[in-house]
Amino acid sequence: MEQKQVAVIGAGVIGLSIAHELAHAGHAVTVIADDHDPRDCSPLAGAVWFPYGVSLDADVIELSERTRLRFEELADASRGIARRSGRFIVRLPETDMAWTDALPGKRELTQEEVPDGALGGFRVTVPVIDMSKYLVWLRAIVEQLGVRFERRLINDLASVEADVKIVAAGLRSPELVPDAEPIIPRRGQIVRLENPGLTDWYVDDDAPGGLTYVIPRFDDIVCGGTDDAGNADAEHDPDIETGILERVTAAMPELQGLPIVSRGVGLRPGRSEPRIEWITDAASPTIACYGHGGAGVSMSWGCAERVADMVRER
Repeated sequence: MEQKQVAVIGAGVIGLSIAHELAHAGHAVTVIADDHDPRDCSPLAGAVWFPYGVSLDADVIELSERTRLRFEELADASRGIARRSGRFIVRLPETDMAWTDALPGKRELTQEEVPDGALGGFRVTVPVIDMSKYLVWLRAIVEQLGVRFERRLINDLASVEADVKIVAAGLRSPELVPDAEPIIPRRGQIVRLENPGLTDWYVDDDAPGGLTYVIPRFDDIVCGGTDDAGNADAEHDPDIETGILERVTAAMPELQGLPIVSRGVGLRPGRSEPRIEWITDAASPTIACYGHGGAGVSMSWGCAERVADMVRER
């Protein structure tokens, strides 16, 4: 296969995964990003595997399932990846559970295992990714594959020289390529608690007080959250944090009194569906890969494989 010079714009989980697949395929890859962009939500992700905040069409489910299998192959504490069991609470009859169809060992919850007012739920074992460890590991691996990193803010793709350009810049992506659909920031706020040894996760998307999730990682517990469409405020809100803590401790009383170790705010790149395609009217060969909502981690390897296939087939 002919080696191509490829530029990946964006160093979040999508951009790094794409860089890995393209470098592994033999291409010369450069990742270009402006460090410490407050709109980058990858480091803030709770990252229990499931395609959250995205349309659950067949393509999304396929890419998510491909990603789950990759994470299971990679599962190791040194990489920040573990397979862990948890509960998903269902409150609305229209909740789409298609993403669970291929999961082995799925078990319906008993009435004693669900909170008051819920219709039911299920327990499954899926990958949980500690992004504080995983992103460090992933970047180190792509560097070992020869990927170069360039720190600069791209405002015009014409300033990038490459045979193929991949736009994976999250919320900034439509500033670089034309898109008939606007991308909407979806504000997510979290608080992390000290972990005394908990492993079971808990997700209740439609809890009465708001989105509620508890995701134990190796050293801490990610508690959330919010999903405020159109809100681009990246500042921490103490009142929202108070509400989060009230909801998670009501759901899991064992969290009561655990010390807060950190907190954060991220902006998910919301779109009606992820965009993964060649830009037909671009001045040079360009692929868009963005708009994953809250499912960036859960779709990352599947999207990276898809982009590598697109480059190979062109």
